[in-house]
Amino acid sequence: MVLGIDVGGSTTKIVGFSANKSIGMLQVEASDPVTSAFGAFGKFSAEYGLKMGDVKKILITGIGSTHLTKGMYDIPTTRVNEFQAIGLGGLHLAGLSKALIVSVGTGTALVKANGTQITHIGGSGVGGGMLLNLSGRFAGVHSFSGITETAKDGDLGAIDLRLCDISREKIGNLPPDTTVSNFGNLKDNATPADFVLGFLNLIYESVGMMSVFATLDSDIKDIVLLGALSATEHAATVFENLAKIHPVRFHIPKEAIFGTAVGAALSGAASCK
Repeated sequence: MVLGIDVGGSTTKIVGFSANKSIGMLQVEASDPVTSAFGAFGKFSAEYGLKMGDVKKILITGIGSTHLTKGMYDIPTTRVNEFQAIGLGGLHLAGLSKALIVSVGTGTALVKANGTQITHIGGSGVGGGMLLNLSGRFAGVHSFSGITETAKDGDLGAIDLRLCDISREKIGNLPPDTTVSNFGNLKDNATPADFVLGFLNLIYESVGMMSVFATLDSDIKDIVLLGALSATEHAATVFENLAKIHPVRFHIPKEAIFGTAVGAALSGAASCK
């Protein structure tokens, strides 16, 4: 069995694979990456009844993995390039042979994946870090779960300037609620929920259009979203709407939050069956 561990800034995801089949996934939070990684290992072992000897190899990735220079316990531990892990994990979870994999974490990374050929093509600072800090400052909401719950009561009409606000006629194939300017119609009476929904919409639309542009002049038209931010109700709505007006297909796997950890595990699973 191999373990794939994605050590992030605030959360760590861990997955277990045996013969290229998943045996479990979970995530933990901790104040520092080392504590988070070892805590994830301990919790996973307890949850799935693993013994130390059951684990043949640990594959670690993510920005926090740089702190684990001495490995983990006496188990062979290897760092995996994060972009490689994103590409492999995205393809596996979506069941595709080639796709643009978009990991929406603290920031956003775009990876073109075609089989084992993985290429990092760029990214953006727009992502979860921006969301958490803006929501905390302007709405007093400091957790991801609080943000998604608060956004349910939001109204984008109090935040964004939409096509229907400035035009009585349809323009091309754009629907009336197409955003013309994020935060371009901010009302004086906008509520915290309106602000939070506006932040989410800004991130999703920016990431979505960046992904669409990345597929231009390419035979890849499948876009796979990974990361906790991809697994919200509003994310599905935004990406579905974008797919209606652009020649792409968005995929949000059920286990999208664990995509990078899955990719790390798969990079070493073949040699540890």
